Amino acid sequence: MSRIPQPFIDELLDRVDIVEVVDHRVKLKKTGKNYSACCPFHDEKTPSFTVSPDKQFYYCFGCGASGNAVGFLMDYERVGFPEAVEQLAHLCGLDVPKEEASPGASKQDRLRKRLYELLEKSSDFYQLQLREHPGRSKAVDYLKSRGLDGRIARDYGIGYAPPGWDNLLSALGTNGEAKDGLLTSGMLIQPDNSDRLYDRFRFRIVFPIRDTRGRVIGFGGRVLGDDKPKYLNSPETPVFHKGRELYGLYEAREAYRNLPRLLVVEGYMDVVSLAQFGIRYGVATLGTACGEDHLERAFRYTSEVVFCFDGDSAGRRAATRALEASLPAMTDGRTVKFLFLPEGEDPDTLVRQIGPEKFENLINMAVPLEDYLFDAAAEGINIRTMEGRAHLSKRAAPLLEKLPKGVFRELMFDSLASRTGLSRATLEELVETPETLPSAAPVPATEPEPVARIRVDELQPPLEDIPPPDDYYPAAEMPPLDYEPAPVAPAHAPEPAQPASRYLMPPQQKAMALLLAHPELADAEPEHEFWLNQDNIELRRLGRLLKLLHERSHYQLPHILGHWRANYGEEESDRLAAVAGNDLLLSATSLTRKETDSEHTYNHRAALESSLSKIRELQAKSRRAQALARLKSPEAKQMSREEKDALVAKAIGREK
Repeated sequence: MSRIPQPFIDELLDRVDIVEVVDHRVKLKKTGKNYSACCPFHDEKTPSFTVSPDKQFYYCFGCGASGNAVGFLMDYERVGFPEAVEQLAHLCGLDVPKEEASPGASKQDRLRKRLYELLEKSSDFYQLQLREHPGRSKAVDYLKSRGLDGRIARDYGIGYAPPGWDNLLSALGTNGEAKDGLLTSGMLIQPDNSDRLYDRFRFRIVFPIRDTRGRVIGFGGRVLGDDKPKYLNSPETPVFHKGRELYGLYEAREAYRNLPRLLVVEGYMDVVSLAQFGIRYGVATLGTACGEDHLERAFRYTSEVVFCFDGDSAGRRAATRALEASLPAMTDGRTVKFLFLPEGEDPDTLVRQIGPEKFENLINMAVPLEDYLFDAAAEGINIRTMEGRAHLSKRAAPLLEKLPKGVFRELMFDSLASRTGLSRATLEELVETPETLPSAAPVPATEPEPVARIRVDELQPPLEDIPPPDDYYPAAEMPPLDYEPAPVAPAHAPEPAQPASRYLMPPQQKAMALLLAHPELADAEPEHEFWLNQDNIELRRLGRLLKLLHERSHYQLPHILGHWRANYGEEESDRLAAVAGNDLLLSATSLTRKETDSEHTYNHRAALESSLSKIRELQAKSRRAQALARLKSPEAKQMSREEKDALVAKAIGREK
């Protein structure tokens, strides 16, 4: 199978102007060095979408959308990578060359293409059965009883799997290759130690699951008889990963140019029934709880996610899980809400009873995450007492610690402080002793094992050997902000309880951000193999970036993102783009800033070297902590004196 050569993509990105590409589709306004507009990927009233002509890069600090010209076309025009490259090449008057991919990659590409084709044919087969099968009446009657019409069934590709063991197998499994493909795609089942094959979906209403490009990647089936389970999903396959996909997301994006929100409901029928009543932003997870990957995908297309649950105890437990999954995704500009329905009702039944207008009123009045978090943490506690407020603090503070750094996190800690009367410093200490929410399963307490007798002065490292806290960076290392900094406190003022800036980055992300903004700095760290061999995935990502810049020193940000998408996939490319977008996020906070010479006084090379040094310091700190933990563990009793001495030396950072 042929592929587009990387050098051609590099040349294309050199020739194309992202400002021209974006402005042709979204009207941009000049704001200082950059351009801005209301984001085309989510609904907003004030511009948060920024395009940098210098970096040939776009970023939205509202929804996190980011990338180069190719990525913008893919998301805006909803086309694949080859189609986006073709469009840009046509704009530049270039012909797209092709080269043969490596045998391994070519084999995987052929497999995935065959699976997509077979899954699309399977969807066509099921839709045909719903229209023409002699026994379709039960399926049709069921859909009509749920209030669905033919238009919605067509839009969502709903089909019918007739009774029988081999309907799909007989229709599509015409040869050995087709049978293997149907088996790999999860459409057929082969029992262990048997050559027999049979259809996975039998006597069910079938809902095709599409990815964000509209390709069928799997199916969900709702039983029409008494078989179990009631709902059945496709298994994990090379093209289907249920922990990342949302049913109905493709259809929601087709219905709205700018998605107002996403409503996460429980089942396929809830999604389709809401769409029947004009509420076409419903999505459902595929038999799993909504996790961080689901949320990151959702927030690529909207800034608001509303979870919809039953009001019973099971719904509350599900809401608690959704709350905890949402916290790491709550960057500034994002909104999460919780809607609890009357017990015994679901979106399908309720929207038919009260109508779409009143149902949307319920959605608009859903409980914001901040209110639900404090309500859930306060359950069973009398917060009018000092003891109750202390209890609330121990429950809530560890949850707030999961929030990413930003304005929302700061406001949440301030809100907890006002509710409890405790200082911010005290609340941060409580993070070390978390207490689970009442709806979550409690963790049983265990009696600590006796610790081996070791002198305290043997374990306490000298003061100069203790690394700074993970989130501490000297002011000299902070990159210049695109807004006026707060006045500096006088020398005699007391030291604040927390860092003044909200925009501190972990050192590994800061190093990557500096390299993405200034690729020429890669020569400051020639040892990319050291980072490639680390266990931490972010450090390996840093190693990949250094290796790429060592091998292709002429690369700038658009080339890097193009290479990343081609070699590591869309999700990895998005992660890297988000790191690069941090600089534009800061720029967008003051679109009318006057030029200063701060960039000329900031030493980017020193900042990179300091970040890399800090990573090594933190690794050393981690090794010392691990050694100390082993010394405190029960296994220490079984160690020889030599082993203990070696661990003590490691714990104080004096190993040989």
